[in-house]
Amino acid sequence: MQLKDKTAIVTGGNSGIGEAIVKVLAREGASVVIDYVARPDDTADLVKDITSAGGKAIGVEADVSKPSDIQSLIDAAVREFGRLDIMVNNAGIEKRHSLIESDEDAFDTVMAVDMKSAFFGTQLAAKQFIAQGGGGVVVNISSVHEDWPMPGNIAYCVAKGGMRMLTRTAGVELGPQGVRVVNVAPGAVATPINTQTLNDPEQRKKLEDAIPLGKVADPSEIGDAVLFVASDAGRYLTATTVFVDGGIMQSSVGL
Repeated sequence: MQLKDKTAIVTGGNSGIGEAIVKVLAREGASVVIDYVARPDDTADLVKDITSAGGKAIGVEADVSKPSDIQSLIDAAVREFGRLDIMVNNAGIEKRHSLIESDEDAFDTVMAVDMKSAFFGTQLAAKQFIAQGGGGVVVNISSVHEDWPMPGNIAYCVAKGGMRMLTRTAGVELGPQGVRVVNVAPGAVATPINTQTLNDPEQRKKLEDAIPLGKVADPSEIGDAVLFVASDAGRYLTATTVFVDGGIMQSSVGL
């Protein structure tokens, strides 16, 4: 097991990409704190599945737009499992508006969940890593849209662009203390947020034709990338982004 005796927090961990990350980290031996703000029954089912398979997991309700709630996740990890080794800042939302259409409330909501939570998740996890000794890893779940403009979804792109520089700057600052910070940036993934596109044959074909590998990612493929980054296999990675996009950013096909 690649993560035996490690403890991880996954924000937004009871659905979509977050759930896939939880499953692969638990499979590889990590004790996992699953953050959620909705669907407590889904969280309970996920915890049950992990523990029934011999793993360790707990669910903690926390709003990661509030630094105090992020600290409560870290406190729960230390209280339940003794330490924290991996922080996965996965929680994120979209509110699809253009620059002209956006209002302050929509912008603030996206920035709070997508960017502020990653900033303070990184900060508070780093403080715990340093206090306990032995280093640690922060994995921020970014997006191809940290680099690739998406008209009509500007607040999300701004947040992911901010996450890019958070990761680079924090990785440089924290490297001497044994703390790594890495972005994992998915492209199109088969999650509930993309259901409308994936259920429309014409839109799905257009999307998949733009992906050199010819298909939308399964969430487990993002989970596997996070495992690589968080484990000793990724020990020389920091202050950078690992794109997991099937080549879409390099494609000349476009969307």
